Amino acid sequence: MECESERVLLEYVRKASPPPFLLKTYMMVEDPATDAVISWNDDGTAFVVWQTAEFARDLLPTLFKHSNFSSFVRQLNTYGFRKIATNRWEFSNERFRKGERDQLCEIRRRKPTSNKQQPNVQAQAAAKDHSDNEEQRSQSTSSSSEFTSLIDENKRLKRENGDLNSELAVVKRKCQQLLDLVAVCGGSLEREDHQSSSVDVREDGKRGLKLFGVRMEVGSEREKVRKVGENSRVLVSQSCK
Repeated sequence: MECESERVLLEYVRKASPPPFLLKTYMMVEDPATDAVISWNDDGTAFVVWQTAEFARDLLPTLFKHSNFSSFVRQLNTYGFRKIATNRWEFSNERFRKGERDQLCEIRRRKPTSNKQQPNVQAQAAAKDHSDNEEQRSQSTSSSSEFTSLIDENKRLKRENGDLNSELAVVKRKCQQLLDLVAVCGGSLEREDHQSSSVDVREDGKRGLKLFGVRMEVGSEREKVRKVGENSRVLVSQSCK
């Protein structure tokens, strides 16, 4: 007698509480924060999944622990929902209505038509669940592999950047040494010109200078060398910037 009473009580509780799948789905449709993704239709007799990709990526994992939209649709079918539009994902059930949450308790899963078909249905459902799990694991492995590849690529780029910075520092150091060398050569030429100006020379009325009767064109040659040195200094300075 007590066992019979417990069974009746459990049956009453089961019927008084809506299935978790229906309750979670109803909560998603009712939430105004997700109206851009899923919401009621205009008259509240059905709900519409407006953005299937965002729905599968952002909402399904939070309530159903998977991100497979096809699996969600199959669950709706088992509770008697029908897709009533051809151009959008709109689903309807006569007891799934806006503002009628208490009617969810009346919605039950469909039972197999015969005992012979039940094992096949269960086997198909198990196979589909296994396929869904395999797909999720494959997606997770692929994402992990892509993340690892990005990390390796980032490390490689950092190493190459460090090598380039080292080579640039060496080139700048060599350019500075070359600039210093040009400056030293230019200073030597100026000192030589100053010393040559003290030599006893005399002008013979013609272009150029004579030293002890011999015509010297040292000044013009040194002027050419000086100009070459200045030009070289400018070119080297520009190339090192």
